[in-house]
Amino acid sequence: MSAPAQPHIPVLLRPLLDAVAPVSGLWLDGTFGAGGYARGLLEAGADQVIGVDRDPLAFEMASGWVGEYGDRLKLVEGTFSRLDSYSDVPLDGVVLDLGVSSMQLDRADRGFSFMKDGPLDMRMSQSGPSAADIVNESSEAELADIIFQYGEERASRRIAKAIVAARAKSPFETTLQLAAVIESVLPRGKPGQSHPATRTFQAIRIAVNDEFGELLAGLQAAERALKPGGKLAVVTFHSLEDRVVKRYLAARSGGAGRANRYAPAVDEEKPQFQLLGRRAIGPDDDELAVNPRSRSAKLRVAQRTDAPSGDMPRTGLGMPKISLGGQD
Repeated sequence: MSAPAQPHIPVLLRPLLDAVAPVSGLWLDGTFGAGGYARGLLEAGADQVIGVDRDPLAFEMASGWVGEYGDRLKLVEGTFSRLDSYSDVPLDGVVLDLGVSSMQLDRADRGFSFMKDGPLDMRMSQSGPSAADIVNESSEAELADIIFQYGEERASRRIAKAIVAARAKSPFETTLQLAAVIESVLPRGKPGQSHPATRTFQAIRIAVNDEFGELLAGLQAAERALKPGGKLAVVTFHSLEDRVVKRYLAARSGGAGRANRYAPAVDEEKPQFQLLGRRAIGPDDDELAVNPRSRSAKLRVAQRTDAPSGDMPRTGLGMPKISLGGQD
């Protein structure tokens, strides 16, 4: 198999490399995908990159070019929530690119896209309960909760009611089957607006893959794995993810403040991170012109201090509160 002529260029790669420069030592790319960040880090000066992905397809697609880097690139099938278990030595940097990858959206058989007909799947790891299981087995109230909390869809109850009515006649099996039901109860979008099914598909994908549970666990694992001075870079694609990352880093960098200004002062622990920039970094006009998908992307970067790592509760992070099969 020959390597592709043009390697995949991930969103915000150049700003990310600029923000974490100089790049050296051992880095971990927790969302390997098509390998764009890993290649960028290696070419920017990383001695070695550990590429982690829960999707076996990612490594199949990379088989044509990974040999170029020899031992400098190590691939691990797993989740970034366990990234602190993939290296015996502390890391110089961690990169996380959240959300679904273009290679997953482009394959109809993965069931992520409402634009292509395929099995209603959406499992990044290709194991465990699928989107069809959630859509066909969850109660109307659970579906409405998922769609509202994870998709910020105002019409969540209307959509959930339509799904339950439709599945009583025939269970959902394909993506276009679900998209058609959603479209039937929502007004047609105006030119330039997103597809009516966008928020619902996002919500179901998040539920299938427990993406918020993974995110919090991944941030905590990065805190444990990074050496003092190590850098954490996180790219998000929607407001819910960015809110969690922003609040986590604020809390761990000593910027959360006291909830009650009248409460007695207490000794605060030394912060685990130092923010590198107070604001998120977004795409510039050049990147938007080449890659419209980057329009909602935000990059946040922080540097690990020498303070001991610790646990971070979900409260105060803005994480959606939902119960689904034991998830929280």
